[in-house]
This record gives sequence, C-alpha cells and structure tokens, in this order.
Amino acid sequence: MYEKDFAMRLSRLRMQKGVSARDMSLSIGQNAGYINNIETGKALPSMHGFFYICEYLNVSPKEFFDIDSAQPEKMRELGEKLKKLTPQQLDSVDTLVSAIIE
Repeated sequence: MYEKDFAMRLSRLRMQKGVSARDMSLSIGQNAGYINNIETGKALPSMHGFFYICEYLNVSPKEFFDIDSAQPEKMRELGEKLKKLTPQQLDSVDTLVSAIIE
C-alpha cells in the first residue's frame, strides 16, 4: 500500500464512520489538523498513531490494509455470526450469496 492509498483508505473508513477529520483528530488526542494532514498526504502517522487510528475506526491493522474490503467492521461482524451456524445453514448462506453475486 502506498501513501496515497493509505490516505484514501483512512478517508473512506472515516467517512463510513460519519465523523469529520477534525473530530477524529481530537478524539484520538491529536491536534485538530492531524487526520487532515494524513489524508492530504502531508504526513503519515507513527506506528503508535496508526494503532490509535485503527482502534478509533474499530478495525484491525490487517483490516485497514485490506483495501478490497469496503466495510471491514461489517465483514468481521458477519464472520462472527457465520461461525454460529450449522453446516446446513452455512450451505444455505453460501447458496444465497452465490446467487446474489452472479
């Protein structure tokens, strides 16, 4: 993932959460322009800062970098629900999902 991709991913996840860059910056204990500077490519977070960002967005670092997953939090929640299904129920869900994406 390149710096531009990092900035775009952060912006997308932040907007999905419905919070402004300023509010997010202040919520993670940074100055008001912190997230904006990252999203505009003027800065990158430290590793410590990156972990705070992930915690705030409720995503793991792995989920943050999985740019193919548009809604990582929703995917994690769905995965947890799927773990509780019986094999037959999983087969039904698989059939339904296959039909939807075709």
